[in-house]
Amino acid sequence: MTRHKEALTTILATALTVVLTTTSAHAFGVGNDKKPSNGTATGNAGKNGTLSASVSNIQVSYPSGGDGGGKKGNLGTVDPNWEPPACWYEPAFTSEQLKKFVDTDSGGDVGIHESWWGKGLWTDHYRDGKPAENFDLHSSKNSVAEGYKDYNLGKDGYFWRGVAPDPDADDSWDCGRIMFWVDAGELPDDPNFPTSKTLAEYSYDKVKVPDTEVELKPAAKSTVNLPTWVWLDKGTFKDVKVRAELPNTGLWAETTAKPIALHLEPGTKDAEVFPASGDCKINDDGSIGTPYTKGSANETPPCGIRYLRATDGTPYHLSASITWQITWEGSGGTGGDLPDGTFETTQDMNVQEIQSINR
Repeated sequence: MTRHKEALTTILATALTVVLTTTSAHAFGVGNDKKPSNGTATGNAGKNGTLSASVSNIQVSYPSGGDGGGKKGNLGTVDPNWEPPACWYEPAFTSEQLKKFVDTDSGGDVGIHESWWGKGLWTDHYRDGKPAENFDLHSSKNSVAEGYKDYNLGKDGYFWRGVAPDPDADDSWDCGRIMFWVDAGELPDDPNFPTSKTLAEYSYDKVKVPDTEVELKPAAKSTVNLPTWVWLDKGTFKDVKVRAELPNTGLWAETTAKPIALHLEPGTKDAEVFPASGDCKINDDGSIGTPYTKGSANETPPCGIRYLRATDGTPYHLSASITWQITWEGSGGTGGDLPDGTFETTQDMNVQEIQSINR
């Protein structure tokens, strides 16, 4: 994203060394010795870990559905207008950690759109109390941050910094404040402070669902005008739960994806699907459709396809997409729904002209 000339001019006028960037400049940040309560941690925070304004300190674990082998993939949302949060603020340093960082390194992201290398802002603003310009360019007023004395040493709390998974996103400028202080046990007085819902929405693209082909009869090769039965055995798809925790805030959320339907697209207009909508509901026992049994070749399956034209050397691409219902619960008794997710797999289908077959 092109940087605003006004902001750049302000920086140059202060005669401070600055680099404006949206790449991953690094700064040492807050650690958290406590693992998420369930599953395996996959977050980016660590006791001596690194942080950048494009990498969140949120820790992610999988209480259920995240283990096991096989291919897995991310969900797509059924709501084209839904987007996860573009940015939010989260703890980055205690006062002692910031002083140590400035004394030993002092090169990294002080905000989403501002990185400083060398002393400059780190000492002028956070040690010597000088005011500094913010970069919340979507704000209704030109925001100036008051300075701090000696990094707020002796105070209990954290310096918070903006985080944006995509710093080039236009809405990431909403979190353009440079790093600021928040007392322990409090959340920032800012419309973009994180909530448990923020964590739930952050977890949406962390949901990994299995890439499993549906069961077919006949398998891989169907026959014109005879139905192909489609089903998934119970237990093939299980609920997937993702837990997200933001260290040093008490905020957490668990996002659950539950399979609720299978949708079939035969890969050609010369076909009928059962039911006509192509939507096969999940049965009470967790299965989808009904397995084929001997002698059912001419029956209409509750979930299936009848191809009306044979393939001619090029197979049809049968598409099977699972709809996943997404709900969440979080700290403070919060919870709700997020847009349903979908995950699609395809498999080749060859169709022959034989009008009858012994199954």
